[in-house]
Amino acid sequence: MKTFNKLTLIFLTILTISVGCEDYIDVEPTGVQDTENFFRSPQDYEQALTAAYDLLQTSYLSIWIGEIASDNSLAGGESPTDTEGLHQIDNMNHGGVNAELRDIMRYNYAGITRVNYIFENQDNIEFEGKDQILAQAHFLRAYYYFELTKFFGGMPLIIDRRLGINEISTIQRSSIEDMYSQIESDLQAAAEVLPWTNPVKGRITKGAALALLGRAYLYQDKFEQAATVLQRVIDEGPYDLFDDYSTMFFLENEDNIETVFSIQYVGIEGGSYGCFVCLEGFAAPGFHGIRQYEGPLYGDGNSYNVPTADLYNSYNVGDIRRDASVLDIEAFAADNDGVSYAEGYQHTGYFNNKYIKRADERGAPDDDLTSPLNHQVIRYADVLLMAAEALARQASPDEATALDYLNEVRARVDLDPVSSSGQDLINDIWQERRWEFAGEGLRFFDLVRTGQAEAEIDGFTPGKHELFPIPQVEIDLAGAGWEQNPNY
Repeated sequence: MKTFNKLTLIFLTILTISVGCEDYIDVEPTGVQDTENFFRSPQDYEQALTAAYDLLQTSYLSIWIGEIASDNSLAGGESPTDTEGLHQIDNMNHGGVNAELRDIMRYNYAGITRVNYIFENQDNIEFEGKDQILAQAHFLRAYYYFELTKFFGGMPLIIDRRLGINEISTIQRSSIEDMYSQIESDLQAAAEVLPWTNPVKGRITKGAALALLGRAYLYQDKFEQAATVLQRVIDEGPYDLFDDYSTMFFLENEDNIETVFSIQYVGIEGGSYGCFVCLEGFAAPGFHGIRQYEGPLYGDGNSYNVPTADLYNSYNVGDIRRDASVLDIEAFAADNDGVSYAEGYQHTGYFNNKYIKRADERGAPDDDLTSPLNHQVIRYADVLLMAAEALARQASPDEATALDYLNEVRARVDLDPVSSSGQDLINDIWQERRWEFAGEGLRFFDLVRTGQAEAEIDGFTPGKHELFPIPQVEIDLAGAGWEQNPNY
């Protein structure tokens, strides 16, 4: 992953949940270390932390599913059997046998295991800067558990230790409340220690911890708490809106003043289709790319996650976010010479224009899989709109400030301010979120947490589709001690 030193050795970490690939640490090992002689120097802790960061690179799955499960995108690809799990989710007929959902569970638990390995050995030695390492580890564990919670609900909580092999069949799922309690605790611990800025790009900061904490509060309808922590980010943080929305997702503008938390990528490791977690590049742009494309600006790709006409047509006239977020390939071809492409399955004429393969942003050697573009997980615009929503929905609403934050986001793209109140204001904030974050993987979870999913998503069944099914193989490994999520 970009900006972090590569590990120079592999230490033996007993992972009870496989990530499905032997070489998942992405290094050339020069030696082997085990738990008897590791964690004996500050460098050991830094290497372990880098390994814990490494699982962040699987975030492309959250973008895919967060869009495809919503009204923003269709699965696309080559055929209805091309990455079949995505098509099942798109059609709302997914069940417990789904490779993409299992990957989400495995990858996030692999990240948690690596974090817990650090905490398991946190008292081995003392050194300057250890508190910063542990604070980042707290954030990473919270992030991985938050991903699991928003997808699956309550899952086994494993804290400060690795799971023993004999515990696999006995450990039980925790409640959603317990999951969020741990997430909050970890993020509070991280925010207390971390600085607002870090000279190493991609390292977790206080702002990232507080912003994710605000998101976790918002997902629980804890509006007062969300407003409080998000206000700290607004008042104390070094963030602002990036001036030019239309180029904000270009490689040249990544890690800009709007970036609160991003996942870093570098396009130098090819990996393979059999081991996406082995990649150091970002897989999403290649998968979102235009099938068999030839012409200027873009590169060819696999035409997944294709935006819908409903999304494209929802934007107001003059909103530059439409074309920055959604590429109308027919209009682009009409305006540019030498453009040709093939139509993939479920071709809508539109492509995700934020995370797409561009000609000058290709990795190597397999540029379908190795974009160097970073994943913007939390932007300052999200902080503003989350704060606006929390202020508008709290027990004693502060609509004036909520409007200020909403209109600050609109002013960046030269849109007129709104002056709504009550439920109309809340609806305006929700609609603004769709326009602002289209293609970024937030839409499905926004619809679920705000109670709009049944009305907006074809095939959505209340009481079922708010959560995704637990992979059946994990239920079987747990000795059938886990109940499947409701109605699957």
